[in-house]
Amino acid sequence: MRIGVAGLGFMGCTHARAWPKVPGAELAAVVSSDPAKLSGDISAVGGNLGGSTEKLDFSAVKKYYKFEDLLEDAEIDAVDICLPSDRHFETARAALRAGKHVLVEKPLALNGEDADALIEEAARAGRTLMTGHVLRFFPEYRTLADLLREGRLGAVRSAFFRRRCGAPSWSRWLTDAARSGGAVMDLLIHDIDVCLHVFGQPETVSAVGFGDPARGIDWIEARLGFTGIGPVIVTGGWHQPGTYPFRMEFTVAGDAGTLEYRSGDVPLTLYNANGASEPAAVETDPFAKELKYFADCARDSREPVLCPPRESAMAVRLAALLVEARKRNGEEMTCRF
Repeated sequence: MRIGVAGLGFMGCTHARAWPKVPGAELAAVVSSDPAKLSGDISAVGGNLGGSTEKLDFSAVKKYYKFEDLLEDAEIDAVDICLPSDRHFETARAALRAGKHVLVEKPLALNGEDADALIEEAARAGRTLMTGHVLRFFPEYRTLADLLREGRLGAVRSAFFRRRCGAPSWSRWLTDAARSGGAVMDLLIHDIDVCLHVFGQPETVSAVGFGDPARGIDWIEARLGFTGIGPVIVTGGWHQPGTYPFRMEFTVAGDAGTLEYRSGDVPLTLYNANGASEPAAVETDPFAKELKYFADCARDSREPVLCPPRESAMAVRLAALLVEARKRNGEEMTCRF
């Protein structure tokens, strides 16, 4: 499986580092308008997990300045799209029409209609389409999904998901809401996707917060309402500029136990109803696992059932609904997709 990575920002470089770890896959081409990045110099690349002084070895990799040139390369089997979010729809559609399998970074698109159109395009082309919702491959979040599916936490009484970082100064397009969708669509969509994955579609939503993406301050506290499940809270966003740290966390409490995780200082721990606690995850490279899963699905031209595009489209719709709910300052809204 020969892979072309389009875009060498923070996530594109993350994927470029991970692809060589995937058995049976080859990083065969990269696309960037920046000659320095095409040379492997990524010292100017930053992100919410920090930058890197590492130099990537692209000596055996084809280098393209234009995405269209990548699509014309008949040797490329699949395209890994890590471009700004407002380009996801057009580039993913073009890649599918060119007969390529497509992994597209989250979000799948900036609106539900475009997301649905990509799903239909993939079906017509007979190609695999998957969104890079990498939390589905993080051991902490996989363990959460497994324990809930097995009923080991009992009836869920409350669930809390938080993700926050400083203003995204590393890429100017992120603070342009028309291009990124703001913090809810770009950052919190990770947790929105997890909630859809483990709890399904909520019946109601409400939200409060403040949105000014141009200033890099964009946060939300959203409540998802489900029958038979306690309150599900998704909160966080972009806060202060500079060194404000990235963190992601969750606490899910049930009758039979509580599972808690906070990046940086609280490893995933299961607190049982009998008072005992136990570690509950094994460290892995989630990006390599995500890319391997996509490559395996693409090799067989099958749908990625662990990260199905229909759920990715639903995450886009729910993110957009939460932004609308925030404007209503706590008013409960019915969730219909």
